[in-house]
Amino acid sequence: MRRIFILGLAALLISGAALADTKPILKNVPDSQKVGSGRLSFLIWDVYDAALYAPNKIYQSNQPFALKLSYLIDLKGKDIATRSVEEMQKQGFVDELQLRKWQEAMEEIFPDVKEGNTITGIRDEQGHALFYLDDKFIGSVNEKDFTNKFFAIWLDKKTSEPGLRIKLLGMN
Repeated sequence: MRRIFILGLAALLISGAALADTKPILKNVPDSQKVGSGRLSFLIWDVYDAALYAPNKIYQSNQPFALKLSYLIDLKGKDIATRSVEEMQKQGFVDELQLRKWQEAMEEIFPDVKEGNTITGIRDEQGHALFYLDDKFIGSVNEKDFTNKFFAIWLDKKTSEPGLRIKLLGMN
């Protein structure tokens, strides 16, 4: 009997942790369900696990959705911002002044992450990009163009990681 109680308690704690991890998603993306997920690896390192959430499991770039990145290594926030800008450039966005402005905004928002941290980016109803570290709000960029370019890093056909995109969109 005690063993069953302990197993039940463990299951409750695990499900509670999973629910806490999706609080920002549940708050900002109505009827959210996981569309797909995958892992980003670079050379020999697993960098993060990514998951895409959308209303009723239907992703539309012009509707609310969430992209959750669960980090598997430590990274500096400044490096995350720099890499984001580089990926936007790879997709053909070349407005250097705008990119500099966005990089500064991301450097202010993105903290250094440790293995186990989660950053969730959410496209809200107004087209703003909201960011959470674990379940704590850390900032936003209230420009639709930024939101589109930022999430295109993972979700656009021109992504540098097409295999991950396919998994996120549930097309595998």
